[in-house]
Amino acid sequence: MAPNVLGNSLLLAEACIEPEDRNNNGPLYKSKSLLNVPSASPPSIVGELKQTGAKEPASAKRRYNNVYVWRNIIAFIYLHLGFLYGGYLLVTSAKWTTFCMALAMGSCGALGITAGAHRLWSHKAYKAKWPLRLFLMLAQTLAFQNSVYEWVRDHRVHHKFTDTDADPHNATRGFFFSHIGWLMVKKHPDVKARGRAVDMSDLEQDAIVMFQKRYYALLMPLFCFVVPTFLAYYYLGETFSNSWYVVAIFRYVLSLNATWLVNSAAHIWGTKPYDRNISPTNNTFVAVAAYGEGWHNYHHVFPWDYKTSELGTYSTNFTTAAIDFFARIGWAYDLKSVSDDLIRKRVLRTGDGTHTYSEQELTAKMVDYVNQLDHESEQAVWGWDDQDMNEQDRLDATVKNRSD
Repeated sequence: MAPNVLGNSLLLAEACIEPEDRNNNGPLYKSKSLLNVPSASPPSIVGELKQTGAKEPASAKRRYNNVYVWRNIIAFIYLHLGFLYGGYLLVTSAKWTTFCMALAMGSCGALGITAGAHRLWSHKAYKAKWPLRLFLMLAQTLAFQNSVYEWVRDHRVHHKFTDTDADPHNATRGFFFSHIGWLMVKKHPDVKARGRAVDMSDLEQDAIVMFQKRYYALLMPLFCFVVPTFLAYYYLGETFSNSWYVVAIFRYVLSLNATWLVNSAAHIWGTKPYDRNISPTNNTFVAVAAYGEGWHNYHHVFPWDYKTSELGTYSTNFTTAAIDFFARIGWAYDLKSVSDDLIRKRVLRTGDGTHTYSEQELTAKMVDYVNQLDHESEQAVWGWDDQDMNEQDRLDATVKNRSD
């Protein structure tokens, strides 16, 4: 039987959206958010101490017990089962045009996250004119990972407090937690306290971001689930089941997990060419899967670089290619990046030795050493009275039985 597309979309929306007050003091009721799970509990002692300016004593640290959000857990089970069924339909009955539509929409949604919520709004790594900001806002809505405003708030907190209790997807709590588990439990009190304190004034002055935030409960189910399903059904002549499970569910869950890999895999496996002392890593697989977001060690060291990497090729950083395209047509401008000199200094100071600069530095030192040896050999003398003999050596020499 064909699924009730509108009904399913609204059920998912209800499980994912929560109203917040205008001052961002917290939810009006207990969270039902699928991708953001704040609770109505009071701020942690960290937040209270921050307000008073006092330091947190060691005795103030407390044990935090997870509070499971079963609504979210059930929603994730359904989504991932739907993903598996959608994959089955994709290879058994779906049209190739259906796959192409799912891929195109997935890529569009990915840009909404990577070029929009991440590089533009979270890090202000470049600026965009209103047509590009509107496109990226709609694309980010298609991707459904909470509104731009909430996404940016959590991401800025993640960068400021990486691998602490204030980090929404703290990687020190394990792969599962940093990948998906953080969305199945209520937020740690420190996450909420830091989220209230982070500066969001720039987004509050962006009319496009605030429009999406205000009407997200309507925009998200429409763009993420309803429109993709009906486009495939009406324009491609697909069945409702194939349209829903392939273009809507399969596409959505695949893009979710690609994004989550940045929080999980790219904090565990990979190299640390720029800073060996932090958990984020450079991971080529994640870079390809997440459209260029896997160069995570570089990104945490230089978060203002619009490329999020030392760009070697667009094949591992599709988002940078897209931003460069928009820059050529005048929609993107003030693209910020890091100088080679600054990168080199950081690599040699804190890198783990896997960067080519480290190899070049080692080679340079070896060449220097060899040159020094050559230089010393040029100063060799044949014996006493050689014109190249150092005068200080002559004066320091001991001459026994001197005749004069």
